[in-house]
Amino acid sequence: MEYIYAALLLDAAGKEINEKSLTEVVKAAGMQPDEAMAKSVANSLKGVDIKEVIKNAQNVSVAQPAHAEARKEEKKEEKKEEKVSEEAAAGGLASLFG
Repeated sequence: MEYIYAALLLDAAGKEINEKSLTEVVKAAGMQPDEAMAKSVANSLKGVDIKEVIKNAQNVSVAQPAHAEARKEEKKEEKKEEKVSEEAAAGGLASLFG
C-alpha cells in the first residue's frame, strides 16, 4: 500500500513515477523499501494517467447508488411477473378439476 501512496504523492508533485523515485519516497517515510515491489508498481503504472483514473473512480462511485436502485426496481418487476404467472397457473389447474 505504501507504494501506491508513494505513486500518488509523486504524481501530485508532478514527478516521474519509476522504481527509483518510489524507493526514495518509501525510504523517506522511514520504511525499508522492497525493490521488487517498487519495480512491480512502477511497471504497472507505466502509461497510466493517475488523475484520470481517480476521476473515473469518483464517477463510478457516484453512479453506483443509481445502478443499485435500478436493479431493485427490476427485481420488483420480476416478482410481480412471477406472482401473476402463479395465479394464472392456479386458475388453469382449477378449470381442469372443475
